[in-house]
Amino acid sequence: MPNDPPDLVSDLERIKALHPKVIDLSLGRIERLLTDLGSPHLRVPPVVHVAGTNGKGSVIAMMRAVLEASSYRVHVYTSPHLVSFTERIRLCGDLIDPTLLSELIGHVEHVNGEAPITFFEFITAVAYQAYAQIPADILLLETGLGGRLDATNVVPHPKATVLTPIAMDHMSFLGDSLFEIAGEKAAIMKEGTPCISAAQSPKAAEVIKNTAAELGVTVAWQNEDWTIEEDDFGAVRYHDAQTDWSLPRPALAGAHQIGNLGVALATLARLPVAIPAFGLRSGMRQIDWPARLQRLTEGPVVTRAPQGWEVCLDGGHNPSAGSALAQWLAAESRPTVAICGMMAGKDLSGYLNPLVPHLTAMAAVPIPDHDGCASPDDLENMSREVGMTEVVACKDVMSAVASLMPHMGSSGGRILICGSLYLAGEVLKTHR
Repeated sequence: MPNDPPDLVSDLERIKALHPKVIDLSLGRIERLLTDLGSPHLRVPPVVHVAGTNGKGSVIAMMRAVLEASSYRVHVYTSPHLVSFTERIRLCGDLIDPTLLSELIGHVEHVNGEAPITFFEFITAVAYQAYAQIPADILLLETGLGGRLDATNVVPHPKATVLTPIAMDHMSFLGDSLFEIAGEKAAIMKEGTPCISAAQSPKAAEVIKNTAAELGVTVAWQNEDWTIEEDDFGAVRYHDAQTDWSLPRPALAGAHQIGNLGVALATLARLPVAIPAFGLRSGMRQIDWPARLQRLTEGPVVTRAPQGWEVCLDGGHNPSAGSALAQWLAAESRPTVAICGMMAGKDLSGYLNPLVPHLTAMAAVPIPDHDGCASPDDLENMSREVGMTEVVACKDVMSAVASLMPHMGSSGGRILICGSLYLAGEVLKTHR
């Protein structure tokens, strides 16, 4: 996964100047641009539209793996990227070619002129241009933020909409209550289109049910309309009224990934595609979704780690992700030190609080080239407030490793790098 070429970097920087805000939720600008482009969003392959707080990327990665293993051509739109911007746009199994991406950016830029449009809206229009030009069997489309006013929410008739677990996050844009946030995400539902939902909190479920009733949408609910279970031998069984699948455990760590797999399978079961048994088995081995409890096998941190100490990378960044990570740490019990960096707008205490009982020590670091990250001093102070006594602020990841060395015993353990996908991306640039 190479770094982006200079020409593409220059193109991307130029686009950012078209709007004064990074995030300005609205559909008016994207709808205007898409109309001027000839409405490419109406000519894309059949769409599965995915929203939620946690697990969107994992669900899409699982669906992609199974579909591709079953010989389907799959386009994918996700964000953010980790190392290369091309990760955001997949065309029939491959990352978009940087030269093609630059050509599409130039075309969309010419059509848009100087009209105000946010970076994400512009890139979403570019992606629709690519998806409309290259044939495929399906397009897996992830929302960027929320759902109702997200730039992806312009496809009038998707084949399915998907809601992963909804929790508190991005409150400054989506609302201060779970009721408001769920309403924003449930707004991707469309009349006549089935919706598949993970198990939700009572408040989120109420909002989804009310929205579905208004639109006449049928929702397939986890534990009501479909179930997924893992046995003691590592096999997984998915079941609904028409489908009974048995398959290996997915190649993504963490008990929470079983629920994500259920959402993926429930969606596939409701699409007009045939999924053979070999597609399920092979797909579980081929799932590729970095920075989700990923074990690193090379790079400077791995080289510096004491013998017997593994290095894991996780990009979760909200309280629900912190709880899922804590559950994994409890199940995979071994001495763990953490290197944590987070964005300033996140619920720092909500993320850190469940992790503290499972950590021997922690180092707080900044996220390179991200001015909006929490300062190491603020992270250190917040960690102490939630009960982390052995914590130190450091200037970068490698100095954090050195500072944590006194807490790494000779019997082995784990170095966990966590708190942000942006931090994960910076680490992966040197760990390939």
